[in-house]
Amino acid sequence: MTEDTAADPGDGTDLLAVRRAKLERLRAADVDPYPHDFDGVEPIAAVRERHAGLEDGAETDVRHRIAGRLVARRGQGKMAFLDLVDRSGRLQLQAKLDVLGDERMSRLLDDLDLGDLIGVDGTAFMSRRGELSLRITDYTVLAKALRPPPDKHHGLQDTELRQRRRELDLIGNEETREAFILRSRIVSEIRRFLDADGFLEVETPVLQPLYGGALARPFVTHHNALGRDLYLRIATELYLKRLIVGGLERVYELGKNFRNEGISHKHNPEFTMLEWYEAYADVEDAADRLEACVQHVARAIDYDGEIRWTEPWKRQTLAGAIEEQTGIDVLAHRSSEALSAVIRATDAVDLDPDGRTWPQLVDDLLSKYVEPKLIQPTMLFDYPVELSPFAKRKRTASGEDTGLVERFEAFALGMEIANAFSELNDPDEQRRRFEEQARLELEGDDEAQQYDESFVEALEQGMPPTGGLGLGVDRLVICMTGRNTIREVVLFPTMRD
Repeated sequence: MTEDTAADPGDGTDLLAVRRAKLERLRAADVDPYPHDFDGVEPIAAVRERHAGLEDGAETDVRHRIAGRLVARRGQGKMAFLDLVDRSGRLQLQAKLDVLGDERMSRLLDDLDLGDLIGVDGTAFMSRRGELSLRITDYTVLAKALRPPPDKHHGLQDTELRQRRRELDLIGNEETREAFILRSRIVSEIRRFLDADGFLEVETPVLQPLYGGALARPFVTHHNALGRDLYLRIATELYLKRLIVGGLERVYELGKNFRNEGISHKHNPEFTMLEWYEAYADVEDAADRLEACVQHVARAIDYDGEIRWTEPWKRQTLAGAIEEQTGIDVLAHRSSEALSAVIRATDAVDLDPDGRTWPQLVDDLLSKYVEPKLIQPTMLFDYPVELSPFAKRKRTASGEDTGLVERFEAFALGMEIANAFSELNDPDEQRRRFEEQARLELEGDDEAQQYDESFVEALEQGMPPTGGLGLGVDRLVICMTGRNTIREVVLFPTMRD
């Protein structure tokens, strides 16, 4: 008994020539190697479920029609076994000469290759070794593969090639297929949770005349008909809050954002974000809803990794977390000069504060000394107003202005996964915040928030108290699939030339 093996997915001209010769033989035999359709296909997983508990060696008269890619073949002559894979799983096929006849048996074994797509009709049985199989009664060539699949024993090992040629990665690596199927389930469960809570899914512009809603550099493009520059959105926030002004009350958007920044294990210029906004709510409501949403997703996908999603999440202040890790009380040093001086004087901190604004220095301390240590789900509250141009000031019993806002960021596996506010709805205060952001831009902060007068005018129509949240879907998927980098959870990540 022999077993076919797949080859390296290179440009081997000999392999291509052999496969093209087989393609021509199929055409000469009046076999269409690329037909239009193949109706009535069942997922392999459904076939397996239908016959769960079938005894070893048992025969059935249950007929099934499946389709997928040939990934293995064993045997010749009067009987051969083949393995077929679809999105849902793998199933063994049995081909017998006395069932198919000489011509069709020969074509199946001689003119088809691993990697070819075929449709199969057959009857289910359990082999004596306890493997569910389908005895082929008929088959149809669905697509002749002119290039060989990745080596079936080793998959596709070159990481960069896997990410550039995701189709090969999906063909050759079962773990990759499972990860992206799981990603789809995670997104579906997020939608299910929010829909059940009365949220409306909406769509807002990707091309925007002003970029806003986050501190980031945008991609710029030009609209020829309008004769003006537009920006790929860096966030959906400002448009979604205008919908709250309009009375939609609970809205969310799940879609792509774009930021013209560096590429790292947790950054891709094009990424997927969830943002939701809820009228008559605040940051505490957003925190509770985020925790409940992620716990719902974790239970729905049967998550069993190291992160304890379903336990109560840790909550502490941003300043407290920074002081705990560095010994620096950032709120006691509220200028760039004062904070720079204490950073230089603190042996436990290795940062170059030159040319950094105060909010940038606070973010530097958070990113380097706090964030990497937050492995289990943690929410950091009470951010400085300088870091939060769209959040309401923190309430105090005395009415004192603490310089803090009602905001939290959520972290897991050493990275930020979510950001939430009690949304600022005072148009005069919002105008002052925009003016402060403009001052920071003049000081050299090229990620400062742009002044958006149309948004201020929307607030002047009246926006109810609102809790809003943004969740990084790609990062949540990293955490829930056990992957190490965003490139492993984005089907087609941005790559260098």
